[in-house]
Amino acid sequence: MDFFTPIVDNPADWGAIAAANALSDIYAMGAKPLFGLNLVGWPREQLPLDLLGEVMRGGSEVAREAGCLVVGGHSVDDPEPKFGMAVIGEVHPDRMLTNAGACAGDLLVLTKPLGTGILTTAFKRDALLETGLAEAVRSMRTLNAGAARAALEVGVSAATDVTGFGLVGHLLGLLESSRVGGEIAFDTLPILQHARNLAGRGFIPGGTHRNLEAAGDRVFWAADLTETDRWLAVDAQTSGGLLLAVPPENEAALLAALTAQATPAAATIGRLTAEHPGRLRVVRALGAEH
Repeated sequence: MDFFTPIVDNPADWGAIAAANALSDIYAMGAKPLFGLNLVGWPREQLPLDLLGEVMRGGSEVAREAGCLVVGGHSVDDPEPKFGMAVIGEVHPDRMLTNAGACAGDLLVLTKPLGTGILTTAFKRDALLETGLAEAVRSMRTLNAGAARAALEVGVSAATDVTGFGLVGHLLGLLESSRVGGEIAFDTLPILQHARNLAGRGFIPGGTHRNLEAAGDRVFWAADLTETDRWLAVDAQTSGGLLLAVPPENEAALLAALTAQATPAAATIGRLTAEHPGRLRVVRALGAEH
């Protein structure tokens, strides 16, 4: 289940992003979505119901693309509009992906670029035109279905989706659950256009601030990484990609499968280690001095 307030002006885009975001947890476990329920908070005296119809249309389009039936839902009168879904899916226990199966030596692959939190924050503050947000909207609207198909086809050790806790936060959860350590190379991270510039200008969402604070001493940051680099690595994502732990011998096949599925990104960003379980090192490039 997931829902949130508007992050874009176009109501159908908002609905589509919210649906893709809710469906992401299903795909992160290698599951197939079955049906969903709409969750709506709407200021009926301030915003027309026709506008809500557009939001729900966008959500329904993405759900239909996922093969997921929208079978009802619930709405409340709310001074601040909110929309999302509760989604049910199914997966065979032997095919389930979790964040607890990663092994030392696995490589880390990310399937969508980072920076949606920074871009949408800048957009809300009138520092970014709608055209500058277009790439982020396309990424957020994209289902993680193709990434999940590729992961199941090739065989991965573990998976998680990257959403509100950011790349670093969700990776720390995987490290803790799998009892391994990790390293990521910042220069390999796929990042949305304009995100670096806007982060450097201070357009940082509250969730991203909290993510950096929560990382605490569990993360070692190389001395040559800037404050902007850190913001990008912890940026709170909406409808982000899958983060996959894959055995090295399957890396090439996974990247090829992701490319065939046309995922927004297909980038090897790091590796898992046996040292320092539950802790993460972020460096400029793997093998570099730090």
